[in-house]
Amino acid sequence: MADTNPNAPASQHSVAGTFVDPEFDLLLRRAIELVDAARPMPLSASSMINKEEVLELLQSCLNRLPEEMRAARWLLKEREDFLKRIHREGDEILLAARSQAEAMVQRTEVVKAAEHRARRMVEEAEATARRLRLETEDYCDTKLGSFENALERILNTVKEARTRLQGDPLADLVRAREPESAPAPDDGFFDQDTER
Repeated sequence: MADTNPNAPASQHSVAGTFVDPEFDLLLRRAIELVDAARPMPLSASSMINKEEVLELLQSCLNRLPEEMRAARWLLKEREDFLKRIHREGDEILLAARSQAEAMVQRTEVVKAAEHRARRMVEEAEATARRLRLETEDYCDTKLGSFENALERILNTVKEARTRLQGDPLADLVRAREPESAPAPDDGFFDQDTER
């Protein structure tokens, strides 16, 4: 039979030639060995075991069970806390990545909108400049045309004055032979009854 001292350190126990680390596991294996190595009763399937020895091993198992269970529960709780923390950190990282992506998209949209608005403003400014240039050219052309007409009248008046001063006999004869027309009344209305 194996050594049944439950107070011996677990690192020194060996059961069936294998090293067993946890004491709880070792005590259960000892109880199994005691039952297995028990002497059979003659003409019966029952065996004789040392009641006190088995009870002592089982009591030691019960005494150690809560400590082992507490350690297992603590490990499970630590695992759950670790998983929760990892999930929370992962969610925070995902949230930060999403908000950063949204900000980048918004910045891109703002840039696109600004570029579109700038292009539209440039096109409007070019159209306005083109319209103003054409209006200015039309205005200048109109003014130059009226100046040209005024200058032609002045030139004709100057030519006539010079011709008179030089005394052109032919022009005097032509003027003398032209019938003088009566001046039209200058009241601003056309009267069909007046003779011409």
